[in-house]
Amino acid sequence: MEKNLRKLKVALSVFFLLIFSPGFFAQVPSVVRNIRINLWAELDAYPMLIQEQDDNDDQFDYPIRILKETAPFIIGGMVYGWEFYYTPSDIQRNVEEILEVTEIVPADYIKTGIQYSSPWVSESRLNCWCDYRRSESQVQNYYLWSSIQNPVVQGRGYGSISLGFEGLRVAAKDALKNAIRDYYRNLIKNKPKAITGKVLIRQQPQIGIDAGRYMVNLDFFLESGKIIQYEIY
Repeated sequence: MEKNLRKLKVALSVFFLLIFSPGFFAQVPSVVRNIRINLWAELDAYPMLIQEQDDNDDQFDYPIRILKETAPFIIGGMVYGWEFYYTPSDIQRNVEEILEVTEIVPADYIKTGIQYSSPWVSESRLNCWCDYRRSESQVQNYYLWSSIQNPVVQGRGYGSISLGFEGLRVAAKDALKNAIRDYYRNLIKNKPKAITGKVLIRQQPQIGIDAGRYMVNLDFFLESGKIIQYEIY
């Protein structure tokens, strides 16, 4: 009995040593080479838009269009990333908070490389798997982002489901804005005029629903650009 217990303890020790070693994680499938994300579109969230379709259109036509707009946008942010120009709000200067986001490489560039598979309907949603295999240069681009001392920032954002794809884009931008704001708030003492930089989505996004809104959790590699201060007169 004691001999068996010793063997069990040794086996458990080896197991925990392995799972906490860097080499173990290197063998776990990740987003580095093969991107695989589950996306979905609500079937009954766009009644006004669906009514505008021709009678001959299938009930899935609009949700499919939403999925095919969403996938390149998200995967493009994972493969090439986004540039941003962020203006913090400043009540004293009567400045509103603004975030401008631009795709580093247009999403259309990767559209043909995305494979859609295994569609299914659950809880009034059309779901599918979206797969994209990075090219060697795209893999090296990911390693470049991760190897440089780029901090990892995280944010959660919201957008209305009734807006369709635009609602998810709003939620993703909101997540980015919150990630940037939270990160720089701890670094900058005086509120700047603007902050520029680039981000690359680091892992699969988490997309859910909260009170009739898309809820998107994203984490990014952040490449800092410029911090533009207000001029002092």
